[in-house]
Amino acid sequence: MIRLLLADDHPVVRAGLRAVLEGEPDFVIVAEAATAERAVELAAGGGVDVVLMDLQFGPGSAMNGAQATAEITARAGAPRVLVVTTYDTDADTLPALEAGATGYLLKDAPPEELAQAVRAAAAGRTALAPTVADRLLERMRTPAASLSNREIEVLGLVADGLTNQQVSQRLHLSQATVKSHLVHIYTKLGVDSRTAAVREARGKGLIRRA
Repeated sequence: MIRLLLADDHPVVRAGLRAVLEGEPDFVIVAEAATAERAVELAAGGGVDVVLMDLQFGPGSAMNGAQATAEITARAGAPRVLVVTTYDTDADTLPALEAGATGYLLKDAPPEELAQAVRAAAAGRTALAPTVADRLLERMRTPAASLSNREIEVLGLVADGLTNQQVSQRLHLSQATVKSHLVHIYTKLGVDSRTAAVREARGKGLIRRA
């Protein structure tokens, strides 16, 4: 049996996942967590093969799903983490995968795709939503035109309306470094302003839409 931990702050989502997964003969749901911290705690306790992890938790959680994934996967003998979320931008997928997630699915995935992804994760194989896989392949094909994680982070804060000074304070960078990142971003996206960079990045799925 594949032992599952469901980590999502929405009870309705957890109930929906449980309803889908409990119908599979080789799955057993051993625990649920409404916060990222609780998911880390339960995963560390053992008896879990795959954690189904959301990325964004409510105000009751100080951690996000990527941070929780990093905490979980850093331990010896850790369970696999399969991210199941509504977010599919590079700003979401890259931190989660770099944190050690084995797979990344969207919540609108068909039940059979979800079940296959869980089995793949349990076996240590990667399972990615098609849109995520396509963008990762595109990054590999055109690395020079792809934004780095830090550039995505900077542009995401710019999209939120932060000034260069506020971005530098938030990320603990010098303002000169922030400006350098923006210059590289403009070059890669073929634009010449902050507004155009945000618009282009949203259109390409690099950062979330407003």
